[in-house]
Amino acid sequence: MARPALISPTIEITSDAQRKKSWGLVVLLLIFFTMNFADKAAIGLASEQIRESMNLSAAQYGLLSSAFFWLFAVGAVGLSAVFKKISYNWAAGILMFTWILSMLPVTVPTTFSVLLVSRMLLGFFESPAHALVQSILHERFPPDKRALAGAIVNSGSSLGPLLAAPALTWVILTWDWHASFIVLCAVSVLWLIVWFAYADKLPFKKPTLDAHAKQDAFDTNADINVPFRYLLMSRSFWGLAMLSFSGYLISSLKVTWLPAFLSEGLGYSMETVGLLVPIPYTIAIVVLLVAGLISGRMLRKGYTSRAARSFLTAGFLIFSGVCMMAFSQLPAGPLQLFAVVAAFSINSVAFTVAFAGASDFLPSRQRTAFFGCIIAVYSVAGMIAPLGLGIIVELAPTPVDGYANGFLLVGILICLFAVAGGLMLNPERERLRLLGLTAHFEKANAAK
Repeated sequence: MARPALISPTIEITSDAQRKKSWGLVVLLLIFFTMNFADKAAIGLASEQIRESMNLSAAQYGLLSSAFFWLFAVGAVGLSAVFKKISYNWAAGILMFTWILSMLPVTVPTTFSVLLVSRMLLGFFESPAHALVQSILHERFPPDKRALAGAIVNSGSSLGPLLAAPALTWVILTWDWHASFIVLCAVSVLWLIVWFAYADKLPFKKPTLDAHAKQDAFDTNADINVPFRYLLMSRSFWGLAMLSFSGYLISSLKVTWLPAFLSEGLGYSMETVGLLVPIPYTIAIVVLLVAGLISGRMLRKGYTSRAARSFLTAGFLIFSGVCMMAFSQLPAGPLQLFAVVAAFSINSVAFTVAFAGASDFLPSRQRTAFFGCIIAVYSVAGMIAPLGLGIIVELAPTPVDGYANGFLLVGILICLFAVAGGLMLNPERERLRLLGLTAHFEKANAAK
């Protein structure tokens, strides 16, 4: 049954010009996020060529895939702390520029060591992208629009591989895998030019605000003022971290191992894999938008943020985990392929709907750093899942057995983390706790 939410779901946007500007930024940030995931997909699409040209085993390829995440947590926390002091236009522009620099070394024939370092640096510089994007959106949209705006931008996580799969596969087959990174660098430079032309012309450094000042027109939590460590000690922080960890188990394997699984595990040719890989990414876009709309509609109907954010996200993830367990045990055929597509189509809900739930209790000035710490936690999934699956496949009697055992284990973990995270993330309760802490600290400071 619907219950009145503590968080007001609707706030009027001040002007048509501001509204149009905000949605224009959504489009550019969608392209930004699309590029973020297209370069991740490039390694997976070129896995066969890379493994053949460098004579890599499945375990070595898993090591290469996981290298992207070795510095991910460091970058997520460190760079997010830096970017919260920098205006959004400069922060996004700097990130894109570092991505280009990180990819340049692999646009020409190189060694395994250079490729490994390139992936590590790219992971370091891409790590704060999600936190930055969500912070920008949550500053410009009211609570009931945040999940939808976030879903549109986060659909780039599916749109990137979706566009990259046929386009980069063709580039790889026509030339080689290095050419795919030349294309990615060229498109990134183009985005950089358009971004600085369209984004607000803001000073490099953000102005310093009073502790209770609103950074944006929709900061309903500006009255909360607690030391940052108290946010990290909350049940809701770890609830969001678990939901995100569950989603990233799917994301990291989809980008790194899905093409290889379809080829080695299910026996499809590389040309067919290029056609199959886009399917879960296409459906994921629809799922994201539908989930964002459902979440916003639930808030407007009076459902709590816990129901509209936490439980909704957990439900999607549990369905994905069950589908993954199912396809690992089903015989080859249409039903198995349906389960594969379903399992890999749900992951991004955790990074939009659930993140919107965190903004329901976070003051805007602390969102970027908070999201950065969440990313640092869930990036661990990106380190262990690709490497772990590679080792399981390597040690199994056959690749088919290895994939079946590996995905069964991952499916179980997805469900466990989804249930725990869904129960722990409670925006209403967290907001009340933080308001109580704020009053306590203000009283203590007044007594000094």
